[in-house]
Amino acid sequence: MTSEDKRARFVDEALQYTDALYAAGMRMTRNPADAADLVQETFAKAYAAFDSFTQGTNLKAWLYRIQTNTYINQYRKAQREPRQNALDEMEDWQVGDSDSITASHSRSAEAEAIDRMPSGVVKDALQSLPEDRRMVVYWVDVEGLSYAETAEIMHTPVGTVMSRLHRGRRQLRELLADYASQQGMTTKETA
Repeated sequence: MTSEDKRARFVDEALQYTDALYAAGMRMTRNPADAADLVQETFAKAYAAFDSFTQGTNLKAWLYRIQTNTYINQYRKAQREPRQNALDEMEDWQVGDSDSITASHSRSAEAEAIDRMPSGVVKDALQSLPEDRRMVVYWVDVEGLSYAETAEIMHTPVGTVMSRLHRGRRQLRELLADYASQQGMTTKETA
């Protein structure tokens, strides 16, 4: 395949997922510029590895996997780098969080991505799930991916995705039952 054929095929097949990748990038980074950079980096890596993509498999899941790995790698790299901002350039709210930013302990990039979702009771409940369940719930319920796409991204069998999703949703229902009651919603637990 010539480089021009590769480029044309990549443009035809992969660029249709730009908006979906940007939306996922926004959920991860919570910053439009960072999300755009993440999408650009994802496409650069995907184009470089496009010869290794198996035609007929799920291109969208393959791109999501590249994006997720890119985000995780960038997050881990940033955790190893010293803080670059001077104290006088920081906002008041950043100063309060600076100890957690520079702390030596590291959290997973997935946990950081969930932290950047809109705050509230649901986010806290989702954050309390074990990581494997949390990510399945995120990919299926937040991103809207199919079980097969999620299985491909997470490198697990579809049955494992279904099991983790069932357990994660059940655990979320239990964690959010009191909140739902306070909001006037009836749940199976309160009915």
